[in-house]
Amino acid sequence: MKSNSGFTLIELILVTVIIGILAGMITANYSGRVRETQIRAAKGDIATLSTQVDLYALDNNDSYPKALDDLMTGKRRYIRELRPDPWGNQYLYKPPTDVLLADYQIYSAGPDGIPDNEDDVTSSSPMP
Repeated sequence: MKSNSGFTLIELILVTVIIGILAGMITANYSGRVRETQIRAAKGDIATLSTQVDLYALDNNDSYPKALDDLMTGKRRYIRELRPDPWGNQYLYKPPTDVLLADYQIYSAGPDGIPDNEDDVTSSSPMP
């Protein structure tokens, strides 16, 4: 007697479709996590830079830096290097308009790299 061992074409197609569906679900779930992780990393960097800007002001008679590059110069270096945000762009800094309010801003232009629009990341921006 001859035995038919192996899979039929229908079985192979069914297994391929199931694997494709599972791969699609994993990829969709993973891509959302990447964006969330990038935003969390940017918020962490912004918090660190804000702390260093405050230390700079304390050490310099409430004089805030004019640019983030000032944190790497002078007698004391507050940061070793100014790393880019998770999307490869530089963090943006607006010095305070009123020294007493210390209303400076540090933010990332976000994934699109265009500042002052809805995808900017600040320390207080909501998660997607």
